[in-house]
Amino acid sequence: MSPITWGLLALFSVFSLLFRFSFGLEPRRLLNGWLFTGWLLALLALAADVILESGNMLLIAVTGTLFVIFVLVISVIFALHLVWLLWNAFVVWRREGHSLGNMLTLLLAAGLLLLELGATIGRQYLPDPLYNALGFFFVFTIAYELLSLYNFLTVLVLYNLVRPRHNKDYLIVLGAGLLNGDQVSPLLAARINVGIRFFNKQVKRGKKRPKLLFSGGQGADEKLPEGLAMQRYAIKQGVAPEDTLVEDRSTTTLENMRDSAAVIAQENDGAPYKAAFFTNNYHLFRAGLYAKEAGLRANGVGAETSFYFLPNAVIREYLALVMMHKRSHLVILGLITLGAILTFIGGAL
Repeated sequence: MSPITWGLLALFSVFSLLFRFSFGLEPRRLLNGWLFTGWLLALLALAADVILESGNMLLIAVTGTLFVIFVLVISVIFALHLVWLLWNAFVVWRREGHSLGNMLTLLLAAGLLLLELGATIGRQYLPDPLYNALGFFFVFTIAYELLSLYNFLTVLVLYNLVRPRHNKDYLIVLGAGLLNGDQVSPLLAARINVGIRFFNKQVKRGKKRPKLLFSGGQGADEKLPEGLAMQRYAIKQGVAPEDTLVEDRSTTTLENMRDSAAVIAQENDGAPYKAAFFTNNYHLFRAGLYAKEAGLRANGVGAETSFYFLPNAVIREYLALVMMHKRSHLVILGLITLGAILTFIGGAL
């Protein structure tokens, strides 16, 4: 092997060890996304080097063609991003209603369109130093947010691959809004059904019989607590009432975790226990962070979500995660702003 191949192999090995150690120790780390990306890039570079070193022209031609096709697909997606965002906004509005939470892809498309129009008009009317400074700010801000969003998507997918063992004492199902104030929505039903399947699979394997804990308080527009509505739904699906518990005070995901931990501590007399939580796949990573913050030693299982709903939901989750780490994001944006100011000063002198 050539020195380059040895170097790439060493880099691949280092990232493999770092990722496996970090992810195995704590799968709810944003760092895991960057380590996985480093591992993947090292693997691709190593594979490309080995293929080129082989001298097999057929293999080189096939892999080269596949790479070009991949690049073209990504390029088309980026070129049609406004069309795709607007289409998704239309579908979500038609199926889910015109709430603010369902407008995120529309707002994102509108913002990108305004930026593109502003860049075109600004070139004609703004002085060069100001135009260059604004260009610096928006280019680096968008690049940073895209990288941050990419890393969030990476850790979200990785965390969804974690599968808790079927040895749990408590299965916590997180609440969501009720339809018409008293009916379990399809989105919430998906969470409950995943929890029930986990319960049945654990019992079928002859393991301990866990408690299904339904967590959710009563909203201002709801006729009963979400936890109670979820319990009734589960009982209709064949779950025995004695296998269920209800937490009916929480109104946020963090409160879901804290109040559920309190219910378990009371039910279990403070003894050690094993738990897992259940929510939708797009919400899984942030719920895991809140579980950790609440001192609840549990990983989760995500229920499948309709594909059309995922872009809007993922953007909402990303924005919520940004708010959880707003200080670090403000520091980066501050540095970008400083760079824009220096660019303006340098152009004005």
